[in-house]
Amino acid sequence: MKNVKTLVIALIMGTLLLANDSFAAKGLEEKDGDIVDVAVSTKFLSVLVDAVKAGDLVGTLKGEGPFTVFAPTNEAFAALPEGTLEALLMPKNKDKLVEILTYHVVAGKVLSSDLSDGMKAKTVEGSDITVHISDAGVKINEANVSAADIMASNGVVHVIDRVIIPPME
Repeated sequence: MKNVKTLVIALIMGTLLLANDSFAAKGLEEKDGDIVDVAVSTKFLSVLVDAVKAGDLVGTLKGEGPFTVFAPTNEAFAALPEGTLEALLMPKNKDKLVEILTYHVVAGKVLSSDLSDGMKAKTVEGSDITVHISDAGVKINEANVSAADIMASNGVVHVIDRVIIPPME
């Protein structure tokens, strides 16, 4: 049974590496700079960059870290219910925006090789996220990881296909 689990994890890591190769072809290879610099230089993370600016989190994510960021793509933000993103970017909703954005950040550097099925990690927001590993790939809560281990000077970025929302109290 242990050999089967090891094989499944090896296959998943291989899939993540192949995903990274396909993203490298799109210009998402290892980038110079901190997490914000990586996001700014990645065209399909431009909405995340706008949200980080609106939440006044640029200084934090340019900090020493290390940080692990699960970065939703522009398509992930576009999939939110109509008007949600626009409402979150309004100054009066800054606290909610910061809550959502910090739910995408884990203190420390967590690489794909550090992940295990069912693993929980406390986010900067304060709630846990859960890692799901299967033959289909790796998920953070319900978001698929589409590229992993994009290194930055102050941490690592993993690209996800959904905006993850902290649990309601």
